[in-house]
Amino acid sequence: MNFTNTTIGLASDHTGFEYKELIKKHLVARGFECMDFGAYSTEKCDYPEYAHVLGEAIEEGKMEMGIALCGTGNGMAITLNKHASIRAGLAWNVDVAGLVSAHNKANVLVIPARFVTREEVIRIIDAYLDTPFEGGRHLERIRKITAG
Repeated sequence: MNFTNTTIGLASDHTGFEYKELIKKHLVARGFECMDFGAYSTEKCDYPEYAHVLGEAIEEGKMEMGIALCGTGNGMAITLNKHASIRAGLAWNVDVAGLVSAHNKANVLVIPARFVTREEVIRIIDAYLDTPFEGGRHLERIRKITAG
């Protein structure tokens, strides 16, 4: 794992709610603590409300990383990446999730809830959490991103 804090922030819209609940159980079973920033049901809602709260919590140091879900994942990723200290990476399979961690040291993993199965979402989470950051040339690229 690329971060020292074992608390993970979770955020979703209505489309990602059921997977968020599944992910929460999986993370707790793996020994993580979770802070759930919503949504809290499948009732229609707007993802930016939850993405911004997650982004702000990471910026305030309440946790170092998060997992976010919406229908395509793009809305969450775009919104989260508006926060200066967030590197949100969108992953729809295990290979991409591993690279989001290994190459980008993304501090938020974003998953497209409409395009993955229950089984895939757990494997994506594990690949993200279990793949170490490679550093090297990737560290220099991250520095260029944060230099803006």
